[in-house]
Amino acid sequence: MTSGNRLRSSASDLFTPRSTNRAARKAARRALIEATARARDTADRDLAHSPAAEAEMAAPVYPAAGRPGPASARGGRLKLRAHRMTTAVASGAYPFLAEGGLGADGIYIGRDVHAEASFTFDPFSLYGKLEGFTNPNVLLAGVIGQGKSALAKSLALRSIAHGYRVYVPCDPKGEWTPVATALGGTTIALGPGLPGKLNPLDAAPRPDGTAEDDWAIEVRKRRLLLLGSLARTVLGRDLLPMEHTALDVALDAVVTTASTTARTPLLGDIAGILNHPEQLDAAAGAMSGRLGDAAQDVAHALRRLVAGDLAGMFDAPTTAAFDPRSPMLTIDLSHLGGSGADTALVLAMTCASAWMESALADPRGGRRWIVYDEAWRLMSHGPLLERMQAQWKLSRGLGIANLMVIHRLSDLLTAGDAGSRGRALAEGLLADCSTRIIYRQETDQLTAAAGLLGLTGVETQAISALQRGRGLWKVAGRSFVVQHALHPHEARLFDTDARMH
Repeated sequence: MTSGNRLRSSASDLFTPRSTNRAARKAARRALIEATARARDTADRDLAHSPAAEAEMAAPVYPAAGRPGPASARGGRLKLRAHRMTTAVASGAYPFLAEGGLGADGIYIGRDVHAEASFTFDPFSLYGKLEGFTNPNVLLAGVIGQGKSALAKSLALRSIAHGYRVYVPCDPKGEWTPVATALGGTTIALGPGLPGKLNPLDAAPRPDGTAEDDWAIEVRKRRLLLLGSLARTVLGRDLLPMEHTALDVALDAVVTTASTTARTPLLGDIAGILNHPEQLDAAAGAMSGRLGDAAQDVAHALRRLVAGDLAGMFDAPTTAAFDPRSPMLTIDLSHLGGSGADTALVLAMTCASAWMESALADPRGGRRWIVYDEAWRLMSHGPLLERMQAQWKLSRGLGIANLMVIHRLSDLLTAGDAGSRGRALAEGLLADCSTRIIYRQETDQLTAAAGLLGLTGVETQAISALQRGRGLWKVAGRSFVVQHALHPHEARLFDTDARMH
């Protein structure tokens, strides 16, 4: 309706007659749908015949049956093209993927589970050839009964075939004695009433090219370190300045006297001077300052090795001459008891380690393995950890590979509280091991293991389900799951469950 210049319109709701039935309404909807479809088809045909649309149609038109080939996804099977990546990228997602092993040179260990190939290992041949392999030291951890001791003994035995020698300075359970006997090696059993004797003050042969005066200074330093370690272990504390001076003066006096009689100084000689204040003051001269009285605690500490429960083991000349050509040398300390907190055992370990260091300094010794079995017993004793750390640091210069055998990674945490010197020494030993071999760990130990070793989630899950004789090998950041293979003769020789059978 128009009114003047204004256009008005009105609308009302659509009226549907009441007489329309259901069939008519259904037919009307169908007609509307058909009309809409015809209008859409007409619009598509007009657009397709336009010049612009014909220019854009470059893609092929497939037949009514669909796109041919395996990419058609007919039958619900979608096949995608394979994704390719480098092994470096793949190992980030799954660390055991596409590893090529460590080469064929080395000691045969067993089977690489994921590569289905032989696995060999030799820390001496890998040094300088494998990126990130900075030292030959090895950590071996695993719960009881998983075969870690068999692996350590097998590794030592097979190394001898490659010309290496094996030293076991501390064998608390006597398990290495049958191995040394089978190989024609030497075993020194120490304990009350046993004939074996070790003099920890023995001097090592002077290396070629070292001046006599320089070597005398080195020998004196080693002897002072040993005496200080023994006194600290018994006293349970660090030494006072005057106590250090007392040991220094007593050692010089004993060495001077022994040189006149052409014999090696003994611990009994040191304890004798310390227990006679007047002799100590006379030896100290003008700087004595009542040195004898200040050294009484140290005197009683060393007396234990001469007249106490360790008498007869370290206060006499060595009864077993060290043969550098012997394939294996072990120190059997099983007669000293099995308590991990036994001070006598720790003192014996200290003396045996010091005597073994003299053998390590032999320039004719060649490449050697130093095995610290049941090393968890050493973790709470600072002097022993210090000696081990020095040996770890000098491994390349001495031509040795240290093998530390423990049960759990958390054993390293027992060395002391966080931030303490003992904890720092224990963690330093771990950091100086380019090879870490982890056998099965209990569930409550997984967090500590993952934190100390930097394990990935896949590796952490793997060590919780490892079978007997199977371990995770971390070699300079590369990961392998290796099944250790034992020869039947080795299995009988290494059997630690004989009494259980």
